[in-house]
Amino acid sequence: MPTQHSTSSIEPAGIRASSTIRELIEAAADEVWRPQMYHQTFDGADATEIIDKDGQQPRIHFDDSEALCCGTFGELLQGQLPIGSLPRDPHFLVTMPIALFARAHFMPVAGTQSVTVYPSHKVKAKRLAENLAMTLGASGGILFLQSELPEGKGLASSSADLVATARSIACCFKRSVRTSLIEKLMAEIEPSDGVMYPGVVAYQQRTCRLLSFLGQMPPLAIVGIDEGGTVETVDYDQRRGEISDSHRAEYHQLLDRARIAIPRRDTATIGRIATASALLHQERAPKEHLDSMLKASEATDALGVIVAHSGTMIGILLDRMAADFPRKLQSVLAHVSPFDKSPKIYLTMTGCR
Repeated sequence: MPTQHSTSSIEPAGIRASSTIRELIEAAADEVWRPQMYHQTFDGADATEIIDKDGQQPRIHFDDSEALCCGTFGELLQGQLPIGSLPRDPHFLVTMPIALFARAHFMPVAGTQSVTVYPSHKVKAKRLAENLAMTLGASGGILFLQSELPEGKGLASSSADLVATARSIACCFKRSVRTSLIEKLMAEIEPSDGVMYPGVVAYQQRTCRLLSFLGQMPPLAIVGIDEGGTVETVDYDQRRGEISDSHRAEYHQLLDRARIAIPRRDTATIGRIATASALLHQERAPKEHLDSMLKASEATDALGVIVAHSGTMIGILLDRMAADFPRKLQSVLAHVSPFDKSPKIYLTMTGCR
């Protein structure tokens, strides 16, 4: 199942950097690049419906039971809205889908209800697999997971594992599954990103509820650095406190701006929204290199900075379709190299399905 590699270690000078820049230029030339993905797309059918129960061909193409889910580079925006503005919980985020993937392959084993998962530490995926199989009245089995997303960094590695797992099981048993069921099962495990939806979404991560589709992200590149360590989603969410009414109002304004900017492919505003969210979040989960990345962004006339609000990553945003993209990319790498010798480049998903 071919996919395009979207991240590589960069040496700011030399052959490796030049090669990466050429690859990015080629990627940028395809404005609506889509990876080759074959997986179950959840629709509005009931969770227990067998889609070929009437003997007709399934409405969805099943190539095999391997499935994918993309990650997200932190969040374009994450915070809390004014109390009472959202049902159940005011916490929300806006995704930044990137072309890195978790892959899942489920093999049923008749007569068992348990799931054996490889690697064995993927206990969250094991729990979701067993709960989904039980809900569908299906057998357990063996689940193989492989991911391009590092764990504990804020790239939605856990959420991508869970969604890919659910998609693989749905494909394996040729079931059409409500997205709301998957969200219910995910909410029982941990706060989750909205990576089960195509494109960019505003999402209530604690309750696993969709707020709205915002559209497709324009083709952007993110020069990202990792400050080290890991952040566990559940622990972080339990530590996070409430915020002031004035900041809630700011988040509300930023979300309104995102709803306009993303469909318009307004990259300048998208960069400003990401930067504003990073700055607002600094007092709750400070990033050591945020000031340095802000200065590098300003010095190179980049779009702005983006952070993994509950992770360890910081990035500088660039418009891949801009005529001066190669020059700006080289400049950003040169500015970042003094405090990170191996930044990575991530490409946004412009057609995640």
